[in-house]
Amino acid sequence: MTVGPAPSAARERILDAASAAFYARGLGAVGVDSIVEDAGVAKATLYRHFRTKDDLVVAFLRRRDGRWRAWLREAVERLAEGRPAARPLCVFDALGEWFASEEFRGCAFINAATEIADPAHPARTAVEDHSRALRDYLRDLLDEAGSPDPDDDAGALLLLVEGAIISAVIEGDPSPAVRARRAAGRVITTTDTREHTDG
Repeated sequence: MTVGPAPSAARERILDAASAAFYARGLGAVGVDSIVEDAGVAKATLYRHFRTKDDLVVAFLRRRDGRWRAWLREAVERLAEGRPAARPLCVFDALGEWFASEEFRGCAFINAATEIADPAHPARTAVEDHSRALRDYLRDLLDEAGSPDPDDDAGALLLLVEGAIISAVIEGDPSPAVRARRAAGRVITTTDTREHTDG
């Protein structure tokens, strides 16, 4: 008798397949049948782990949130080389690396928000939570860099991050990260951080 993958392994295969398809092609363009085929599982297995496609979309967004923010933290630490004052602007250096990568297809959360108009849809909560967590991270960086108003500066940086992502999709190159970095250097209110604007 052939023993199939453990339920947790099957769930990860489904989520891997769905994540790749959703990010590359969009939520609406990807059906359950194609996910089942890509994951190599039975449809009943998918529905055992995810009651609906909406549940799968939410799981995709939740997992991507954790992984993407972990990547951003690691990239910022590497680029800042231990300098707290440099970290806020290094966010944009990290974005530039992401924009230049072959797998870049924009922000999964911005993409989801444009596809899902219903504010009561469970995926909208995942999108809002991601935006809130990213803003909190930016605020923490700014606070550690010495900003006298990290809350306000974090809001401005979040707008620049999101705008740079959208512009990179439209323009098809990483240059929006450079322009957003320069704008961020003018927004951030700490002298030490400004010194790194053109560094």
